[in-house]
Amino acid sequence: MSFTHLLFDLDGTLTNPRLGIGNSLRYALGQMQIDGYSPEILEQFIGPPLQEGFKNLFGLNERNTNLAVEHFRTYFGEKGLYENIPYAGISELLQELHLSGKHVYVVTSKLEKYAQMIVRHFEFDKYIEDLQGAEYTGKHSGKGQLIAQLMERNRILPSSSVVMIGDTHYDMIGAAEQGISSIAVGYGFGAHESLSVCNPHYMVDSVEELAELLLGH
Repeated sequence: MSFTHLLFDLDGTLTNPRLGIGNSLRYALGQMQIDGYSPEILEQFIGPPLQEGFKNLFGLNERNTNLAVEHFRTYFGEKGLYENIPYAGISELLQELHLSGKHVYVVTSKLEKYAQMIVRHFEFDKYIEDLQGAEYTGKHSGKGQLIAQLMERNRILPSSSVVMIGDTHYDMIGAAEQGISSIAVGYGFGAHESLSVCNPHYMVDSVEELAELLLGH
């Protein structure tokens, strides 16, 4: 399959943000005097919008959810976003895709301002044409809506040569909603079962496999 337009998720697909998100979550829970942090909770917290994570995993009402998100962003905006590492081989893959004439984008449910900072920090911006992140309130932050916004802005029509590449079921469902192809990456934060249930068009377990699929060698 020859893909022309590649939409990459950020967390768990291009970079491993576990340390920064973990520290930001610990900080937010500490500020809220909530005792409930665990490695298992962290795994579930990475991927969905922040508001959803605080509400579903800690049972917070709307007011406390908003408060927890503010605390999280306080730490994340200063330190957490740099406590993050690109997966080995990702920078080279983005460069190769760019040089081979593919159109490369980022679609993430992370706050757009932070996503832009991370992409610049790791110099991914040299290879990426556009980025769609979530807005401050968390509204319209479903993956399907974010994909739709990016595609509309860049006049990309739904087709099988447009592909969403991500590590969670949110990415796969979003791709299906918008009528584009999907590639599930097994090295991120999504559970293998929850990914395969979504019937992605392709599944890869490493950056090397992803490169083979996207570049055809």
